[in-house]
Amino acid sequence: MLEKLQIIKQRFDEISDLIIQPDIISDQKRYIQLNKEYKDLRILMEKRDEYVSLTNSIKEAQEIISDGSDAEMVEMAKMELESAQDRIPELEEEIKFLLIPKDPEDVKNAVMEIRAGTGGDEASIFAGDLYRMYTKYCEGRGWNVSVVDFNEGTSGGFKEIIFEINGEDVYGTLKYEAGVHRVQRVPQTETQGRVHTSAATVIVLPEAEEFDVELDMSEVRIERTTSTGPGGQSVNTTYSAIKLHHEPTGMIVSCQDQKSSHKNLEKALKVLRSRLYELELAKKMMADSAKRKSMVSSGDRSAKIRTYNYPQGRVTDHRINLTLYDLGNIMDGDIQKIIDEIHLVRNTEILQETGEAF
Repeated sequence: MLEKLQIIKQRFDEISDLIIQPDIISDQKRYIQLNKEYKDLRILMEKRDEYVSLTNSIKEAQEIISDGSDAEMVEMAKMELESAQDRIPELEEEIKFLLIPKDPEDVKNAVMEIRAGTGGDEASIFAGDLYRMYTKYCEGRGWNVSVVDFNEGTSGGFKEIIFEINGEDVYGTLKYEAGVHRVQRVPQTETQGRVHTSAATVIVLPEAEEFDVELDMSEVRIERTTSTGPGGQSVNTTYSAIKLHHEPTGMIVSCQDQKSSHKNLEKALKVLRSRLYELELAKKMMADSAKRKSMVSSGDRSAKIRTYNYPQGRVTDHRINLTLYDLGNIMDGDIQKIIDEIHLVRNTEILQETGEAF
């Protein structure tokens, strides 16, 4: 373990020197990447320092016990030895998880898309419930949520809503939320009290920076229209809404949330870049057989990942067989436990795949 940590310390020292170099600071892309790596390695270095301190304490305590000349010191050394030996295995596990290779996409902001699936009006209402759940969660994390486009349901909620989430490690935290979410409850429109099953699809994309995707604007047709829906004076009066048609792929992206045509164009281009970037990521994932076989996968839009059962007050994540009887709080944005459990399972899978490295 110490040998592996020593190699990482050398990299940490190297990055510490690099990030203060003028040529690195002037290269924004490189500087951001190195700064993120520095922050991640600094956490590892703190664990390494604790590990070194514990191993030194064990060595010193063993020497005092072996000497045996001072009974009081021996007693203190035994307590120190026991405490350090208890902490070492726990610390080693923490270090192993920190040594799992980071996905470079994890640090990115995210674009989330929620679409009503089977279930008619009830599916739209549920899509609205999911949007509220995620926005409440993001607010609790101090992340900023900004709507790009939406299409309201006839009885409430959304047929579709697209929004950006900006913050720290957003995509890495939320990427396993992608998939089909089911709800089982009595719809507002149901007169006989029967429980129905409806669904909504959640898509999570890493937000692509301009240097991630080279977008040829000659291949993008820009259509300007008037905004629709509630929104004040700008609605149906100015041509501020934007619709982008990406000719090579046939992708269409709309944005009407902002009053300014320029801001709507900026947001729509972000979403278009993110969708194009996702296509490239999907190709890489298809080439990765380990990810294909993983119990916890990100980006599979057809996989049923979670059920929200209102009569029983439970939420079940089918990928990790986790059931929580805390539906009210979960729908109020308290989804951290689910996210933590999913990441723990995924990290354990990676550890098993790369166990020989440790």
